[in-house]
Amino acid sequence: MSRIAIRENGLHLVLEVTQEQDVRLLHFGANALDEARIREERKPGFRLMELQLTGEDRDEYHGRTHRASYPGLRMVYAGHTNGRNEFGRKLEVALRDPKTGLEAVQHVQFYDGVQTVRAWVELFNAGSAAVGVEYVSSFALTGLDKEGGQDRDDKMVLSIPHTGWQSELQWRAYRLPELGLSHLTDRSSKRITCSNTGSWSAAEHIPMAVLENRETNTSLFWQIEHNGSWHWEIFDQVDQLTLLLSGPTEHDNHWWVSLAPGERFVSVPVAVGATHGGFEAAIGQLTAYRRRIRRPNADNRELRIIFNDYMNCLWGSPTTEKLLPLIDAAAEAGCEYFCIDAGWYAPGEWWDGVGEWLPSSERFPEGIKYVLDYIRGKGMVPGLWLELEVMGINSPKLADTDDSWFFLRHGKRVMDRSRYQLDYRNPKVVAHADEVIRRLVEDYGVGYIKMDYNINAGIGTEAAADSFGDGLLQHNRAYLAWLDRIFARYPELVIENCSSGGMRMDYAMLSRHSIQSTSDQENYVNYAAIAAASPSALTPEQSAIWSYPLREGDDEEVVFNMVNALLLRVHQSGHLAELSPRRRVLVKEALDYYKAIRADIPEALPFWPLGLPKQQDDWVSLGLQRPGSDTVYLAVWRTRGETSSQILPLSKLQGETLDIRCAYPQDLDCAWSWDSAAGQLTVTLPPAPSARLFEIRRRKP
Repeated sequence: MSRIAIRENGLHLVLEVTQEQDVRLLHFGANALDEARIREERKPGFRLMELQLTGEDRDEYHGRTHRASYPGLRMVYAGHTNGRNEFGRKLEVALRDPKTGLEAVQHVQFYDGVQTVRAWVELFNAGSAAVGVEYVSSFALTGLDKEGGQDRDDKMVLSIPHTGWQSELQWRAYRLPELGLSHLTDRSSKRITCSNTGSWSAAEHIPMAVLENRETNTSLFWQIEHNGSWHWEIFDQVDQLTLLLSGPTEHDNHWWVSLAPGERFVSVPVAVGATHGGFEAAIGQLTAYRRRIRRPNADNRELRIIFNDYMNCLWGSPTTEKLLPLIDAAAEAGCEYFCIDAGWYAPGEWWDGVGEWLPSSERFPEGIKYVLDYIRGKGMVPGLWLELEVMGINSPKLADTDDSWFFLRHGKRVMDRSRYQLDYRNPKVVAHADEVIRRLVEDYGVGYIKMDYNINAGIGTEAAADSFGDGLLQHNRAYLAWLDRIFARYPELVIENCSSGGMRMDYAMLSRHSIQSTSDQENYVNYAAIAAASPSALTPEQSAIWSYPLREGDDEEVVFNMVNALLLRVHQSGHLAELSPRRRVLVKEALDYYKAIRADIPEALPFWPLGLPKQQDDWVSLGLQRPGSDTVYLAVWRTRGETSSQILPLSKLQGETLDIRCAYPQDLDCAWSWDSAAGQLTVTLPPAPSARLFEIRRRKP
């Protein structure tokens, strides 16, 4: 029997290889392995990888879980490498199935200074016959609850980010029995699972979660880095909890692939980490990891302010006449990008006719370049809205296409919301997309693109695929490859990731895109909880938040709108040109302050004095602090209710003498008091809805 033990970046990983060459992942966590926590007879359940092939057996009670798989249980050790690359330590463990000849490599990539790894599996058919793959884990870990003496029902807390259109990022924390997984036996058929099927990766859940051990004050966290179908599950076996992370599966997502001799398949990458501390510590580590894996770009350093004419403004009906005063007002307020949103390509109703992406002469009699040049003349970078993954069912561009351009199921084109889904595996589709981007960037001088995606293409396509899910996965990867080529060709181009707001909030997309639309929420009060929660799912500097002062609002409405965005990425909108002079001053004051503090945001970590926000909360709060800095930025929202004051626990500042000021706005009513001994800030705000942004500094001796 041999061991592979790694201690790296505060993470501990222990693998065991038996005399029979069975490979077990005994431990992955923030603490060192306590050998006494694993009984010898339970070790066979500590699988490094689960793999199910068509026609192979299943073992044990498994229900709908993906445990006890074959040849997963049959794979034997075939060597390993443990070296370093430009990111950090890299572990590769090779396995082989003696029956089919299928080979597998479990990859575990560490990142220097970050308590998070990226994991994936590569399969290679070295046998003489094709094999059908129904499931392969990208990461498998048993013993999630082995540390501490309490029962898992009492000590384990799972936080899941529920999400939906205009209702993104609704985190809830559960004890496992609340989700139906009570500790009654050493194994059961019950599983806790989150799964996505389709091309909106975040249609119902963000592909991530945090599992806390409240007894040991440690957390395990993960994210699945994929822009399509994915699956994770937690279940019990050998009297321990197991986590499986994967991309699409056959049973859950209509995915199946046949590997001919000599063919390879690479699973969807996932990130897994562990840390001492609770939810905030986990998000801090994920934030650092997300910054490491992201495409280097100037946009995430500069955080320029975007004006977009859509939300509570032109609503997809721009014209030269409507735009010019908005451009003037945006420039006067201090915006640095001006993006013309939907509608610029059609004279009237355009929803089912998109696809050509040529400007409407009716909307822009002088030509759209006149307006784009006007934007540039006001010192802003011009931008346009696109939806390049679809084509309307009445698009004139359809005349140049055939069925090979689109997703197909049962011989018919996949249609959703009067659009067809383009297939980016087709070179003609890619050439079409390339030409649209070239025209916008090189002919029109566009420097910002809002790339929207307003349909869900469902389970996938049968065209040139082994299964519907296989077609979808191939397309997902082809689209990412296209994005990579576009960014390589135009490195200064900023492309916002938008899918009806935040319906593709995943780090396959966000490792490429510098900025993410978080929501299409039209009510600024409801937006507060979404904005405050957004740094849990993406870095603060990537989190685009609408701020859209209303024509009919008052001063407090402007302030609330602006506070929504000031600690994240300002996505300004609203009829700025029609606001009263006083309210326009409040907008400019906010943007001027943002420019003064935005250099701190790309290095700051989030915290939530009142816990993760919920739409039902009367008070919401988000803080940012750069590690090592004496300055804390704290946004506070009063969304509803009659209580005028709220206590905000700031335990990290307990015992400190602080200088506290209301940084925005500077001349509207509010009050605060600091109890240093208790580590509590009490804030009093005007009647709801109201909001303030505070700047807190440790007073130096």
